[in-house]
Amino acid sequence: MFIYDSVKKEKVLFQPIQEGKVSIYVCGPTVYDDAHLGHARSSLAFDLLSRTFKSLGYDVTLGKNFTDIDDKIIKKVEESGSSLIEITSFYIQRYLDEMKAIGVQRADIEPKATESIEDMAEMIQNLIDNDFAYITSNGDVYFDISKDSAHGSIANRVFEGKEQTRIEHFHEKRDSKDFVLWKGSDKGITFKTSFSIGRPGWHIECSAMIAKHFKGTDEFNIDIHGGGADLLFPHHENEATQSRAYSGHELSKYWMHNGFVQLNGKKMSKSLGNSFFLKDSLAIYDGEIIRNYLNSIHYRSDFNYSETDLILSKYRLDTLYRLKKRVYDVEITSVDEVFKKDILDAMSDDLNISVAWSIIDEMISKSNQIIDKKENELYGSILANIEFLNPLLGIGYKNPTEYFQLGIDSETKSKINSLIANRNIAKIDKDYDLADKIRDSISKFGVLLVDTPNGTIWETVVSQ
Repeated sequence: MFIYDSVKKEKVLFQPIQEGKVSIYVCGPTVYDDAHLGHARSSLAFDLLSRTFKSLGYDVTLGKNFTDIDDKIIKKVEESGSSLIEITSFYIQRYLDEMKAIGVQRADIEPKATESIEDMAEMIQNLIDNDFAYITSNGDVYFDISKDSAHGSIANRVFEGKEQTRIEHFHEKRDSKDFVLWKGSDKGITFKTSFSIGRPGWHIECSAMIAKHFKGTDEFNIDIHGGGADLLFPHHENEATQSRAYSGHELSKYWMHNGFVQLNGKKMSKSLGNSFFLKDSLAIYDGEIIRNYLNSIHYRSDFNYSETDLILSKYRLDTLYRLKKRVYDVEITSVDEVFKKDILDAMSDDLNISVAWSIIDEMISKSNQIIDKKENELYGSILANIEFLNPLLGIGYKNPTEYFQLGIDSETKSKINSLIANRNIAKIDKDYDLADKIRDSISKFGVLLVDTPNGTIWETVVSQ
């Protein structure tokens, strides 16, 4: 398995810190609003990574946190009148439901910041005791970056005296680049610790959670730390610094980052007001279709969202399901080993989804030729090839008939089937005018009728 290490800026051979095991930690959402497509893209990238490792036979442990204490959350509490737990619980569940809809498997470890305050406080106190951090008169605690010569090595930054954040320089900070571990305050939602009352800074929570939940080795806590490209600096840089000071070794052996989702060429962001919520896409398209679309571009590349491209991506997925429809009722046998190896080789090359899909396209083409030639003995292997893609890529798992009827509710399905039955009667009676009128009525539901030797079927029409 080769992965792209953001620190080395090159593809490297993955070598786990513990034989046969892979530990991955991904920075999760700050839960004060609905998930947007950027959240979905990041979750899908590391879901794909986890699935690939599992398909290669590794024992994978995936961790993803929920930031449920933050200035934005506190502001929402004050504005809404709802409690912290009411707001964060609602958005955590909404996030989990929407990630499930696009096929993202649940993380093995899902810690919340509010449930990890003691762990953060213990780590901060340790850093204070060992002179890596200092307390100011208002109760803030800062990490003293002069005590870590390796600071800047994750993002490969040379600071030259420049600020690493946009926060106004506080006069008691020893250096403008020192970053906050704890925000001292006796107002609003606060927590009492041995050093002051207040709430944690953003960077400290992931370090404390990783230290608590992953044993690691004498060299590294985890194999892979992941997240969006915007987290590389300063978030991941500061995580690495404080963890190195606390443990005496590196936080993660490898660092991986996914590209942005863009709308009209601009990074998707709530602060920019161009955040396209995932729920808006799910209201129109099935989660598997969104999943396949967001995974269609390599995870490190920036992704420019386009509904036209989404529909084209669906048409590609359609070809897989049309093949599955042709062999759906056969007895499944064993996956073609050459196909399996080729797909795994592609995904083992830093999740090369483009090559993987080219292999799938070729398999679909050849399989259709086999079916046209009625080489029945190979049908079971074709179905096995399709089923193999489910645990690896998270696609192709639906009943093909149901797939082509997505977007139609059960009541409408019943009406369509009843009209088809009436149309069949009209055709038997040779009342073709009535049959045509019924066809026109059915088309108003946004579906297409297909008359086959085995009867009339219908499919949802998706216009480009």
